[in-house]
Amino acid sequence: MSELHSRHRAVLPSWMPLYYESPLEITGGKGARVTDSEGSSYLDFFTGIVTNMLGYDVAEVREAVEAQIATGVAHTSTLYLIRHQVELAEQIAELSGIPDAKVFFTNSGTEANETALLLATHARGSDEVLALRGSYHGRSFGTVAVTGNRAWKNSSLSPLNVHYLHGTDHASPAFRHMSEREYIDACVADLRDVLATASPKVACMIAEPVQGVNGFQMPPDGLLGAYKEVLDEHGILMISDEVQTGWGRTGTGFFGIDNHGVTPDAMTFAKGLGNGFAIGGVVARGDLMDGLPALGVATFGGNPVSTAAARATLKYVLDHDLQSNALRQGTTLLDGLLALRELDSVKDVRGKGLMFAIEMADPATGGPSPALAGQVLEAARERGLLVGKGGLQGNVLRMAPPLTLSDADAAEGRDILLDAVRSVDTGAAS
Repeated sequence: MSELHSRHRAVLPSWMPLYYESPLEITGGKGARVTDSEGSSYLDFFTGIVTNMLGYDVAEVREAVEAQIATGVAHTSTLYLIRHQVELAEQIAELSGIPDAKVFFTNSGTEANETALLLATHARGSDEVLALRGSYHGRSFGTVAVTGNRAWKNSSLSPLNVHYLHGTDHASPAFRHMSEREYIDACVADLRDVLATASPKVACMIAEPVQGVNGFQMPPDGLLGAYKEVLDEHGILMISDEVQTGWGRTGTGFFGIDNHGVTPDAMTFAKGLGNGFAIGGVVARGDLMDGLPALGVATFGGNPVSTAAARATLKYVLDHDLQSNALRQGTTLLDGLLALRELDSVKDVRGKGLMFAIEMADPATGGPSPALAGQVLEAARERGLLVGKGGLQGNVLRMAPPLTLSDADAAEGRDILLDAVRSVDTGAAS
């Protein structure tokens, strides 16, 4: 164990996981590549958990941040006007498509989801919330309550009354015989049944268009739209958790919810917007946002430095049409990786844009294999590629390269993944 690893374990919580048998310290980065403290270089396909959306050392973002810091003002609080905050909010409100939208900035996705839940439960006068099985919405008391993933659920106590819906379990024994249309119909029928047993006034549904921590499992396109038709009949609000899916990452929509043909009442965001600088927030209907009766601030939310970084990041995404690049590179990668489905140790290969995953299985039983996923994680690192891991059983490799990914880097990462998975599969079979 390295000295830094030992010091980490001594002063940081045991429930904070580290990747790799020998955890690495990233000390430098440029484009889609990072360097560790020992001088090894890696192609980064996980980008700080879907956060370094443009990659590393992006001049436009760096210059915007340096210009703000040069003023001597890194923080003023929301008790004063912040030009970058106002201009960023104007742009996000317009991009959201939500009528008369307003924006509240926070520091993280957890805090953003807490805010959205507060807005909805107050507006509806109800503590009942609908969420999806397999979901992850944050680590705080309220967001853990609506998280449908036991591996990340630290408490069974809850400030909310939560009902979990189907949406990403088409492959389960109960549904795998169904067509996609039949599955959507079954999910909608189940929603109606749930509402028939809930209180007369459910507050909202919160859903990720692609479930990040759950290994990029996703509802079939159109399901969330079908859900909203039912929700609208009851006045129930819809919150789309875009913390990982926002800003064009799915390729086929600027926000993940776009793939379902519906505009939600509120969207939450964080991660990639600041390209590494801490920023999150909620964009919601103006009447919903203004409905809270008490005062509220986020001390560091929307601070001048983070909003300067976010404005530069968003401008870069739009100026370079990175949504189209996400679709193009994601299609190339996924098409190449589909060959892995032929292996006994690979249960599935799936994705949308630059969010794609490989699900590992025990060749003998067909059951989830977190051990093989861990071996692929290590094998990819040995070959110079960093990837992530997730899934309800920890058996899914998940990849979210920067939206700036080049043709050459996409091909290199694809080939490393093919080699790493095949090498682990060969070992598992022997």
